[in-house]
Amino acid sequence: MELLDIILKRRSVRKYTTEPVSEDKLEKILQAGLLAPTSQNRKPCEFYVIRDKAVLKELSKAKKMGAGMLSECNVAIVVSGDSNKADTWVEDCSIAMSYMNLMAVEQGVGCCWCQMHLRSSVHGKDAEMNVREILSVPGNYRIVGILALGMPEKEIKSHRLDEVDFSKVHRQF
Repeated sequence: MELLDIILKRRSVRKYTTEPVSEDKLEKILQAGLLAPTSQNRKPCEFYVIRDKAVLKELSKAKKMGAGMLSECNVAIVVSGDSNKADTWVEDCSIAMSYMNLMAVEQGVGCCWCQMHLRSSVHGKDAEMNVREILSVPGNYRIVGILALGMPEKEIKSHRLDEVDFSKVHRQF
């Protein structure tokens, strides 16, 4: 698949079949995240792979809304960044999540980015803190988000090039 085709096909998938994501596909998705560029090559990103359904259900309640698909996915990758290693942990982890997102599409795996950074639970508790407590992640590791993964329940239409809004581009000469 060409990169542009992968970008056009990338959609947020929140409904999955019970078919497991193979270890081979998961490995390729993780490789993409580990190969993502980071500021000054400091590599602050660390990933927690979760398959345990009870833990996925807990994570689905870590923030107020938009995390329900975590209880239904086959596997999730919690993306964290060592804030002691890099002040660019948000950007570095976001790039890694984007790379993994695109690799998931290339592998035929449905995925959805679930943001935790700057979000809170229904009780007003910080979503990042909730995730750190559920997984016993040290406090210097900040949680950007969780990538839900599963085999898509149905195919979602790709984006189209004619949807591109070039009015958002401002050229300076």
